Amino acid sequence: MKRKILSVLLAGTMAATLLTGCGSGNNNAASDDKGTESNETEDTNGEDAGTEGTDETEGTEGTDEAEGSGDAADQTLKVAALESGYGADMWTKIAEAFEASHPGVKVELTVDKKLEDVISGNMRAGDYPDVVHLATGREAGLTETLTKEKGLLPLTDVLDMKVPGEDVTVKEKVIPGFLDTLGTNPYPGDDNTYYAPMFYSPCGLFYNAGLLKEKGWDVPTTWDEMWALGDKAKAEGIALFTYPTTGYFDAFTYALLASSGGAEFYNKCMTYEDGIWESPEATKVFELIGKLAEYTESTTVANANDEGFTKNQQLILDNKAIFCPNGTWLVGEMAEAPRAEGFEWGFMAVPAVNAGEKGSSFTFFEQMWIPAQAANQDMAKEFVAYMYSDEAAKIFAESAAIQPIVGISDTLEGDNKMFYSIYDNGATAVMGGFAATTPVEGVSMKDTLFETVNSIVSGDKTVAEWQAAVEEVSDQLRGAME
Repeated sequence: MKRKILSVLLAGTMAATLLTGCGSGNNNAASDDKGTESNETEDTNGEDAGTEGTDETEGTEGTDEAEGSGDAADQTLKVAALESGYGADMWTKIAEAFEASHPGVKVELTVDKKLEDVISGNMRAGDYPDVVHLATGREAGLTETLTKEKGLLPLTDVLDMKVPGEDVTVKEKVIPGFLDTLGTNPYPGDDNTYYAPMFYSPCGLFYNAGLLKEKGWDVPTTWDEMWALGDKAKAEGIALFTYPTTGYFDAFTYALLASSGGAEFYNKCMTYEDGIWESPEATKVFELIGKLAEYTESTTVANANDEGFTKNQQLILDNKAIFCPNGTWLVGEMAEAPRAEGFEWGFMAVPAVNAGEKGSSFTFFEQMWIPAQAANQDMAKEFVAYMYSDEAAKIFAESAAIQPIVGISDTLEGDNKMFYSIYDNGATAVMGGFAATTPVEGVSMKDTLFETVNSIVSGDKTVAEWQAAVEEVSDQLRGAME
């Protein structure tokens, strides 16, 4: 079971991390390491990466020698990147391409599956990489540590830079909705961008398009249409819904919350505002999931675990259930699984909660940043801007790492074109997760909000009990926000 990181055009608020998901306790789609890009931050205590929060790193200023130079002559740029499920080769190709387009620059590349272990010692000694590709939510918590110590360089001016080799700015190149979010602007009251969004993976509802065609059933665009389809399918012995594990309710629930109340409401949920989980907008979401439980395939709960989750995913391929929430990695994960004759992958946004609105899709994405102590900041910014070039995007795409740039879906083929066209087709992009908190013993928003879904489906708990418990946990975490 794989997961991947990664906004209802959210205003940057208090979270220093993205909330992950899709399949608690399993490997990220972009990483071979457990915990990578895990956005479950309210229970995460980022380990000390050994960096010091000195006066030099407070705010946005580095040392004099860290100011860097825009002159490309004989410069060495230190780039550190996580070796994720996409592999290391793409970073070697990126380094070579950047050097070719910037004569005189030598990229000193460090790529490792446990990047924190490799670079933390040097950072403690004052030797920082110039650019780091490392998402929030990893077990070592290096990105969070630098964030808390105000050890990141603002990237806001990078957004106004021209993409190297192109006549367009970075801001114009990035898909709308991927900036000014909880995953790019981690400091409350600070509108600056500190994390550059990288490699996104939209989540939504997967289904067998061939089954709907065979039956003459339309793809539902509203929840009323969804319930009507569920009744038709039930008459033929087919369930409307299944899910791999309750961990996959993170992206699904976020999409519903943003759809129900909009960006401001979503931010209030993510920052534990008093009473927000008892609001009419939140109640709509709880009740909707409660009704969806009635349409869930009967064996789902028994297999909703790390050992049985593929059996639930198989229900879609066997035409025993129609919809399953998941991410773009699902197709590869089930590539060798048997399937019904005429099977064809389908992918859609989560239908809008309110009538007349567009559906929503939560997306996970990774992050790139520049340490405030980087010695070559100007060229580091040039490198970050280069990440959004057509040339770089093509190199990344060869390894299935998709950059969040306008028109990227036009360059893709097959299933990937369908998946990454979801926002082009009108879905609202939802990103960002719960604000980081210090650990509160015995309190977990993840367990209370998502894991409880099994009990709702089995009938062991009522929707009202579930909603009250979430509000109680929110109350406990509010005072623990970092």
